[in-house]
Amino acid sequence: MTQPAPIRRAPGHLAVALNLARRGIPALPLRAGKVPFGNCPACRDNACGGRPNMKHAGPCRCPGVCHAWAAATTIPAVIASPAWVAAWRQAVCVGYHPGGAGLTVVDLDNADAIAWAHGALPATRTVPTTRGEHWIYQGTMGSSNAVRPGIDIKSTMSYARWLGPGTGTMTTLPDAVRALAVKEPPTVQPAPHVTTVSAPVGGGECRHRTPAYLDRGIAMAEQRIAEARSAVHTTVYRTFLAVLSAHGRCGCLTDVHVSRLFTAAQAKGESPRHCADAWANARTALGV
Repeated sequence: MTQPAPIRRAPGHLAVALNLARRGIPALPLRAGKVPFGNCPACRDNACGGRPNMKHAGPCRCPGVCHAWAAATTIPAVIASPAWVAAWRQAVCVGYHPGGAGLTVVDLDNADAIAWAHGALPATRTVPTTRGEHWIYQGTMGSSNAVRPGIDIKSTMSYARWLGPGTGTMTTLPDAVRALAVKEPPTVQPAPHVTTVSAPVGGGECRHRTPAYLDRGIAMAEQRIAEARSAVHTTVYRTFLAVLSAHGRCGCLTDVHVSRLFTAAQAKGESPRHCADAWANARTALGV
């Protein structure tokens, strides 16, 4: 098999893709609209069985780049093959499969989403985008679109546009991000009478060090609930999840903080019973 040209000789997007592959990041070309290339006739509707790394897929010997995120590869000989070179000539940018690289991308699409992330999520590596930022965490999870206004999660079975390595230290995927993709259970369980969060065994010193951090987090949660224009029920549940994932294990939450959250939810039309049930379900989901 012909070996791919050295990176220093490979033009444009091909050079970037080869560099990503050598770093263990599966790459693929994206066409106009920043979307993957469609299936070729032989692979349409996955009649070929799909790529081996696709869910429920069988073998596929198609030499093209027509299986969306599952076409992403770290094999230089494939990336620089004639069929792929033809695709690179039509490509507008380079994409990659975050989950295949062990990563999760939180795609923040506007200034409001970025402001929310600064108050709700731990700092990590960031990459500027056309309209916002990508926050990249170490670890994988299921991908999910529109987890809140202007925010998508891209990890397994998804692709993201490669815009450079970014800046900052990458941190481990936090529960606060995983909680964004959690759907509230369709049936509500009876709520326990106690709504306070106990400190973990072995000490209850708040890892956030200062009460101001907690107060800011509660204020951001109140604002998130107050700004909900639709799906208030789901927004309340996800907000409770985010608060508990950030503060529920250090014992710093008090009845006063919980009351503030319940008051914000009830101002949007939620009943006291639903607030208590949503809080209990969030605690159960996170094991706190």
